[in-house]
Amino acid sequence: MTAMSDIRVLPDQGQSSTFAYRIDYRPAFALASLTLAAEQPIKAQAGASKMEGGLWGAVKRSVGGRSAFVSTYTAHDAPGELTLAPAAPGDIAPLGLTGEAYNIAASSYLASDATLDVDTGWGGAKSFFASDSLFVLQVRGSGVQFVTSFGALHSRTLAAGERYLVDTGHLVAWHASMAYEIRKATRSLFRSLTSGEAFVAEFTGPGTLLLQTRNLNAFADALEPFLPKPTSTSDTT
Repeated sequence: MTAMSDIRVLPDQGQSSTFAYRIDYRPAFALASLTLAAEQPIKAQAGASKMEGGLWGAVKRSVGGRSAFVSTYTAHDAPGELTLAPAAPGDIAPLGLTGEAYNIAASSYLASDATLDVDTGWGGAKSFFASDSLFVLQVRGSGVQFVTSFGALHSRTLAAGERYLVDTGHLVAWHASMAYEIRKATRSLFRSLTSGEAFVAEFTGPGTLLLQTRNLNAFADALEPFLPKPTSTSDTT
């Protein structure tokens, strides 16, 4: 697959080299169920999983400078089932990698085939880290990668030289070969942004972006006026 190709989204039920999977309850409350043979590992976001069957072991490992949030789960001695669900309501999509590399927003990373390399040390991540608006992983190799979205998934394919501007809070995954620039957005440019420190990414094709139709930070801001306000000590005296 080249950078001109669409990101390959697999069917809701299938088989990787090490596990079988099924995705139910799409698109609002998706749940992924994986069946692993004995001694077969899988990488998953810590806290997103429930383990059943067999004797499971979980080994946390770091993926760069941030705290370890990817765990490796292995069914020891007997087959087992691993169910995965994102923290926020939304969709789950299995992506098929065949030797290429994708950049994935860490908030959208759910799980990946043990054959895939999950890395935060790639040079392009620095611009996202500097913006403090997005923590990005790069996944390389061949295998199945599961990503999640807050809201529905939306795909946008860019032709060579075509530009596309997007709030970084809507990014899920994109071809690692795509060129991009990160910059601050002004309120006059995006009326929905409530913070003057928000960032946008301008991508240049060819390549494909996977986007989420809702922004978790914007949703939290919308809820803030309706949440109870903290009570100060002076208010109680």
